[in-house]
Amino acid sequence: MFPPTRIRSCLPVINPLFKQRLRPHRPFRQTSTIYNAQTKNVATQLQKTKWMNFRAIFTRWMPLGSVMYVGWCYIRASINYEVSKVEIRFYEMFPFRITSRLWGRLAACELPVSLRGLVYGAYSMMFNVNIEDAAVTDLTYYKSLSAFFTRPLKDGARYISPAPCVSPCDGVVLNCGPADTDKIEQVKGVTYSLEEFLGENKWSKKKGSNYYQSLLQNKENILHQCIIYLAPGDYHRFHTPCDWTATFRRHFCGKLLSVNPWLAQLIPGLFTMNERAVYVGEWKHGFFSMTAVGATNVGSIEIYNDPELRTNTKGKRTRINEHELGQIELKKGELFGQFNMGSTIILLFEAPKDFKFDMAAGERVLVGQSLTAAVKQQAR
Repeated sequence: MFPPTRIRSCLPVINPLFKQRLRPHRPFRQTSTIYNAQTKNVATQLQKTKWMNFRAIFTRWMPLGSVMYVGWCYIRASINYEVSKVEIRFYEMFPFRITSRLWGRLAACELPVSLRGLVYGAYSMMFNVNIEDAAVTDLTYYKSLSAFFTRPLKDGARYISPAPCVSPCDGVVLNCGPADTDKIEQVKGVTYSLEEFLGENKWSKKKGSNYYQSLLQNKENILHQCIIYLAPGDYHRFHTPCDWTATFRRHFCGKLLSVNPWLAQLIPGLFTMNERAVYVGEWKHGFFSMTAVGATNVGSIEIYNDPELRTNTKGKRTRINEHELGQIELKKGELFGQFNMGSTIILLFEAPKDFKFDMAAGERVLVGQSLTAAVKQQAR
C-alpha cells in the first residue's frame, strides 16, 4: 500500500480532469520550515534596504524627522521654551526649498472632475475655507489645488473702507503698532532688525544720521507696522492697502521657514531669514513699504505689476535682486499679488505719532477693513 501523501501527489497525474478541483500538494513540513525561514530573511533584508539606502534619507528619514522636530517645537512653544542657535541652524538645514517646489508641482497637477469635490471639500473642512465668498462656488470648476488656493472673490464679498489705509489681505494680525526703533517686534517679546529686513536704503535721497532716520521724510513722524498672517484656508490674494506710488523692489532669496505664529515666537528675526519681496515707495505721509514674505510650501510669490519677479527658483541664485520700478501708481483696494498658499504680509509706513490702529494682535481682519480707529469713528 502506498502512503496517503504519495497517493495525493499522484492524483493529478492519474486523472488530469480533477487537477483544477483538487488542492495543490503541500510540501513536507521540513521543506516548509526552511522555505518560511528563507522568506523571512529575504523580507527582513528588503525592509532594512528600504530604510538604509541613500534614497530613504529623503523619502523616509527627513520627512519623519521634520514631523518629529516640528511637533517638538510646538510642545516647547506651549511651555515658553527658548530655542538655541544650534537648533535654529539644524531647522534651517532641512531642504524646504526643494519640498516647496515639489509641493508646487503637485498642487498644479490637474485633478479628475470626479475627485475635485472630495479633495477640495476635505480641504475646506480641515482649514475652514469659506467657499461662499469665492467667485465660483462649484468645486468642480477648479482644475487643481493651486487654482483653488488662488480663487478670486465674488463682487461685493469685501467692503473697501474709506479709510486712508486698509487691510491688504484676509488673515490674523500677529502684531501692529508703532515701530520707533531699529528693532521691531515680530511677535510679543521677539524682534527683528529693520535694516536686515528692508536692506540698504538706496531709494531715499536724504540720508539721516542712522538707518531709521534715513527712512523718514518728516522727522516729526515715526514708523508704524502691521503684520498679517494668511492661514492655508484664507483668501490667498492680497490687495493694495492705500493710494501710494511704488518706486523700488528688492527680492531676498532667503529661507522658506514656516511663518506659523507659534513658530514665529521661537525664532527671532524669522522674517529677515525668509525669502521676501520688498516694495518701497511713498504715500501721503511719506515712506511706505509692503512686503510679501514666503514660507514653507509658499515659495511662489506673484506680483501682477512686476512680471519679472521670480521666487524659489532652481540652480544658482543671487542673494539679493534689485529692480527700479519707476513710478507705479497703485490705488487702494486693487489687486497687488498672490501666494500659492498661506504666508505673511508686512506693512511698514511713515505716519504721525498719533496714528492708532483699530485692531490688536490675535484679531482677524478682512481685505478692505480700516486700520485706523479715528477714521472709523469719522465714517460713522
